[in-house]
Amino acid sequence: MKVPNEIFFTVKTSLLNDKKPSELISSILEGENASVFPFDMLSRLKQTEQSPRHHPEGSVWNHTMLVVDEAARVREKSKNAVVFMWTALLHDIGKPDTTRIRKGKITSYGHEKVGAALAQKFLNEFSEDTAFIQAVVSLIRWHMQILFVVNDLPFADIPQMKRQTDVDEVALFGLCDRLGRLNPNRKEEEKNIAVFLKKCCSVNE
Repeated sequence: MKVPNEIFFTVKTSLLNDKKPSELISSILEGENASVFPFDMLSRLKQTEQSPRHHPEGSVWNHTMLVVDEAARVREKSKNAVVFMWTALLHDIGKPDTTRIRKGKITSYGHEKVGAALAQKFLNEFSEDTAFIQAVVSLIRWHMQILFVVNDLPFADIPQMKRQTDVDEVALFGLCDRLGRLNPNRKEEEKNIAVFLKKCCSVNE
C-alpha cells in the first residue's frame, strides 16, 4: 500500500499556493496516510526530538512546519519554487535515523546526507522528473553548509556545493531553516547568510 498520487499533488498545490501549507499538510498527516509509505517518513518527525537550545519549538515536525510556512513567504524569490518548497518539507527527514544523545546533548550529525537519500526515495514514488528530484536532493544534501561555512568547520566544502547546487538557493532556504523555530533573531540570521554568501563568492569551484 502506498499514498495515492492525488495526495502528492494536493500537497504540491498547497506548497505552491497556500500562505500556510503547514495547515493542510498537518491534516493529511493526521489521517490514514500518516502510516503509509512514503508519508510515514514525515510522520516519524513527530517523535524525533531536537536540542532545546537550538530548537525550542520541539520536535523535528514542529520545526519542519515552521520552515514550510517561512518558505511559503519567500517562494517567489526562488529560481524554482517547486524544488524550493519540496526541499522545505523534506529537508530534515534524515533526522529520525541520525538523532542520538551524545554527552547529554541531542545531535543529528550527517542528517543532510541521509535525508538526501530518503528524499530521493520519497519523490521517486510520485515523479519521474529526474531533474526535479535531483535538484531537491542536492539542495537538501547541502543545506547545512551555511553552519559549516560561517563557522569555518571542517565539513565545509564550498567547491563541491557549487558544483552540485545553487548557492543562492542554499542561502534563501537556509534563512527559512534558521527562522523556522521559536523566537529567531532575524537580524542575526540574515547576517549569517550574508557571511555565507561572501565566503562562497571568494571560492572558485
